Amino acid sequence: MAETGVDARRSAVYLLDQVLGDEPRLMSELLGAGVLDKLAPDDRARAQRLATETLRGMERADRLLQKHLNKNPPLTIQNVLRVGTVELCNGGAAHGVVNAMVNLVARHQRFANLKGLVNAVLRKIAAEGPEAWAALRAPRLPKWLRGPLAEAWGSDVIAAMEVAHFAGAPLDLSGKGDPAALAALVGGTVLPTGSVRVMDAGQVSAMPGFAEGDWWVQDAAAAIPVEVLRPQKGETVLDLCAAPGGKTMQVAARGAQVTAVDNSSPRMARVRENLARTGLEAKIVVKDVHAIRGSYDAILLDAPCSATGTIRRHPDLPYAKDGSEFGDLIGMQGALIDHAWSLLKPGGRLVFSTCSLLPDEGEVQIDEALARHGNMSVESAALDVAGIEPDWITAEGGLRLRPDYWADKGGMDGFYVTCLRKGVAG
Repeated sequence: MAETGVDARRSAVYLLDQVLGDEPRLMSELLGAGVLDKLAPDDRARAQRLATETLRGMERADRLLQKHLNKNPPLTIQNVLRVGTVELCNGGAAHGVVNAMVNLVARHQRFANLKGLVNAVLRKIAAEGPEAWAALRAPRLPKWLRGPLAEAWGSDVIAAMEVAHFAGAPLDLSGKGDPAALAALVGGTVLPTGSVRVMDAGQVSAMPGFAEGDWWVQDAAAAIPVEVLRPQKGETVLDLCAAPGGKTMQVAARGAQVTAVDNSSPRMARVRENLARTGLEAKIVVKDVHAIRGSYDAILLDAPCSATGTIRRHPDLPYAKDGSEFGDLIGMQGALIDHAWSLLKPGGRLVFSTCSLLPDEGEVQIDEALARHGNMSVESAALDVAGIEPDWITAEGGLRLRPDYWADKGGMDGFYVTCLRKGVAG
């Protein structure tokens, strides 16, 4: 096995150690901190893919491994076995995978003495694992998250979501021009809402149209809030909590005068890069949202949230978080709605969205906001958007999107979206 194979697997194990350790970290934070930057591009992509696939299949891997372990080994060795098991059970060549994982452990300063254990266990997995893997259920969410979601949506719905999470996510694109032309360019298909979906996309920056700025990566569900907002040419639009900037580019592509606000300088630097690449224009403001003043025709508030709707793309989230910060997020969302409302012109519209599956971050937020603001009303007609199914619309006139929707097409992120209209007298 080439050294690059060992290096990629070693890095995948390191990512898992950090996500699953005593002080869990999100993979996005690790990647943003540059933990894979020393790897060659191919190895970097491979390490990230291996770690992601292992997190998705960890319950299955652990069930297979427990038959061959009298007790759990140290976390690093457990993650070596998990990565190897996931590779072997998904078509990895037994000789190459086993040898790479054994070599990885043999060079470890603390755990080299466990290379024999790794060799023995993975050889048994290679012989028995693939058939047993296919018979296991889709991995379940951790109990701390599964319980509240099952209470909200029912056990059958949660089981369907878990199937979607395990399947992972294709690559979705938004573009400046005709979706059909973009789909033809990248070898994708046009989804009902107008996003373009690409299966097995490979390296994003090498795809046709990337360097030319024809498109940007954006999950189909994440593109819907701007479709609901319907920004018009010449309107002043405020995009609050704007990073990573997909919605900013959507609004700019419609010809509106968009001001994008976020308090993260590194994340807004990426927004600037994407605007430059796509040739789109927006005013970038790096500032706390609550410090913003002014008056706008329309506002988009994609509020910070639990991100529980993005697990199909970010399977580390249920392991790196435990829900303890969700209460603070819910309070923050209410305050953001109130501040955004103060910046909206009479007669204007505010689209509120979160990539969350929790009603407290969606439906309940809007019920409470309506009670606080007498000049606020839900404009359910704004949800008359191509591709939106009637049963996705909620009782209060919002839009509930779930990972199990479009199951035959590859699913979508979980989102809540609603459009609020400000009374002309307010």
